[in-house]
Amino acid sequence: MAVTAEAAELVRRLTEANGPVMFHQSGGCCDGSAPMCYPDGEFLLGDADVHLGDLDVGLDRPVPVWMSRAQHEYWSHTHLTIDVVPGRGAGFSLEAPYGVRFLIRSRLLTDREARADA
Repeated sequence: MAVTAEAAELVRRLTEANGPVMFHQSGGCCDGSAPMCYPDGEFLLGDADVHLGDLDVGLDRPVPVWMSRAQHEYWSHTHLTIDVVPGRGAGFSLEAPYGVRFLIRSRLLTDREARADA
């Protein structure tokens, strides 16, 4: 799991404005399977969610990233990077008022990464 420099800068701005944040990557229809950024603790997590890891964006604490278990089954063989692009995404994610949206860039894991992940 990684984050681009541009997305990390936006996460820092969002944290400054909203306090600690978290990401949840769903496979739902409404958000188009985009990574959604919420104030940490405001998205209710459950047994159907997997903690993918934490992003180091240069804050006092890492930013947790979660994904629905069903979505994780599809993407478990990929390296994921959170990025940000111009445009309007889902209205529930904290970046929506900024005229940008987070998205996931993915690539297949290398053989070495896949072995280390196992």
